[in-house]
Amino acid sequence: MPTILITTDYLTPGDEVDAYLTGLGFTTRHDPMRGPRRPDDLVAALAGAEGALIANEPMTEDVLSRAKELRAVVRTGVGYDSVDVAAAARLGITVSNLPGINANAVAEYTIGLLLAQARGLVPMAAGVAAGRWPRTDGHELRGSTLGLIGRGAVAARVAPLAAAFGMRVLCTGELPAPVTRVTLDELLRDSDYVSVHTALTPRTRHLIDAAALARMKPGAHLINTARGPIVDEAALAEAVRTGRLAGAALDVVDVEPLPERSVLRGVEGIVVYSHMAGQTAEARQAAGLDGARELVAALDGRPAHPLTKEIA
Repeated sequence: MPTILITTDYLTPGDEVDAYLTGLGFTTRHDPMRGPRRPDDLVAALAGAEGALIANEPMTEDVLSRAKELRAVVRTGVGYDSVDVAAAARLGITVSNLPGINANAVAEYTIGLLLAQARGLVPMAAGVAAGRWPRTDGHELRGSTLGLIGRGAVAARVAPLAAAFGMRVLCTGELPAPVTRVTLDELLRDSDYVSVHTALTPRTRHLIDAAALARMKPGAHLINTARGPIVDEAALAEAVRTGRLAGAALDVVDVEPLPERSVLRGVEGIVVYSHMAGQTAEARQAAGLDGARELVAALDGRPAHPLTKEIA
């Protein structure tokens, strides 16, 4: 039976996913991704593997072309911008993701970030830890406007949660009521909180640039739980530093972990988290098992969510 490489860091030898795969006769090899990995190291990890269950591995054309045995790749999540899907299709490698698998986890986390920004929870806790007793007024979500950039499963889950807090919800895509569809310019102009929920593509890279930030409502907050490069970090740091925006909560950044010299460090009002929006125990369990099932199906020639289907 084929060998499967597993790089998702929360999947471990002997766990439920491992038991499922080995129970079907597959050989598993765990090489968790816990930071940047050189292309040669990834090629070495892929040696002899016909299937790969991956995290945000940089599956470039160079890497894929040197993984001679590889036939199927499955992302244990939704985003797949780290995989060159077109190159995989040319090489006959199936690539799948798991659409909507962690939508509820990300939606709840997004609401948490909204509350944290509105009430200044992170700086307040930091102040108490430093021996102070900060008593700065926060803001209620009720009566404010939330703008959702994107129309996928996460945005669809965030909208009713925000509405339950009494927020007016705008979106750049079609979502069920009580959401109002608007243009991006209208959303930026009218929203007290702008939350990013779109995929990273050449079109959306730096979608939130200096010009977009300048169109945002003065004193607004930016939330990003999608992909770091959608936001121009230097422009964002400047917008918050100068007081044009009140702040930002970023679960994702351009380079992860956040570099020591990042322009985001030290900017009061910007809080960076460690890309944990989709990582709940429930979402991880679902992603691991669904990813394993998708990989088995892909190796059998019947993937349910093949990203390569339309361009093969």
